[in-house]
Amino acid sequence: MDYKKTQAVNNTVSRNIQELSKDTGNIYESVMILAKRSNQIASELKEELNQKLAEFASYTDNLEEIFENREQIEISKFYERLPKPSLISTQEFIDGQIYYRNPSKDGRQTGF
Repeated sequence: MDYKKTQAVNNTVSRNIQELSKDTGNIYESVMILAKRSNQIASELKEELNQKLAEFASYTDNLEEIFENREQIEISKFYERLPKPSLISTQEFIDGQIYYRNPSKDGRQTGF
């Protein structure tokens, strides 16, 4: 997914608990779904940022070059301005873009 084009807000918004739990019927289950999705988004963004910054990796000890690399600074600032992963996952959940399932509710019992 392209997180750069997300419609999530950049600041914290109060949410109605009933609205978040309407699909699952349980607020704790909804929060766990949001937390797991948020962790996925955070790891994807971190991996993407590390790949972009790896292009600027320097194996020399030239401090002037490190502090004056404008492209690297702009990339870092861009990622800092993106909404936090928890806000992106909440927006995805509200928009119905997250697929989730609970094996214990699916009627399948896993046993020994």
